[in-house]
Amino acid sequence: MTDAAVRRIRLQEWREVRDLRIRAVSDPAASIAFLTTREQELARDDAHWQARTADAAMGENAAQFVAISGERWIGSATVLVRDAGATDALGRRVAAPRAELVGVFVDPGHRGRGVLDALVAEASVWAETAGADGLTLDVHIDNARAQAAYRRLGFTATGLALDTQVGREIQMHRPSH
Repeated sequence: MTDAAVRRIRLQEWREVRDLRIRAVSDPAASIAFLTTREQELARDDAHWQARTADAAMGENAAQFVAISGERWIGSATVLVRDAGATDALGRRVAAPRAELVGVFVDPGHRGRGVLDALVAEASVWAETAGADGLTLDVHIDNARAQAAYRRLGFTATGLALDTQVGREIQMHRPSH
């Protein structure tokens, strides 16, 4: 299991949130794992990161969890609660309320050590507390490594897919435990 501590981000940690996001979108697999680029994230001003962090630290419809090893932030996952009729991260109308898992990243040197498991576990608990019946996510059709990791954690393909600016994404869901 991981030696990383996993917790929800805190309001004052906007710089750490920014720096981890920039590391995440700089990862070699980022082009199929994220909907933004390093250049787009670098162009955002401090006010953007402060607002994003405030929402994910204290909001009722979003929560970002971070994995920390020693002093280093090594992973992150965000949950977005969507009401029926809302639009999801890929622009689809949401038919029923759900919790979306987005922005998942684990530093390459910490993959395979239980960090993803711990992040998803914390995200699941928060989503259930928010009233969700599980977690839904979208993963690139060519991202076999991520699909395998999510299957290992109990996610299954829903049969829904969508073509996006980064290619075809498939939807996966894991019911609450």
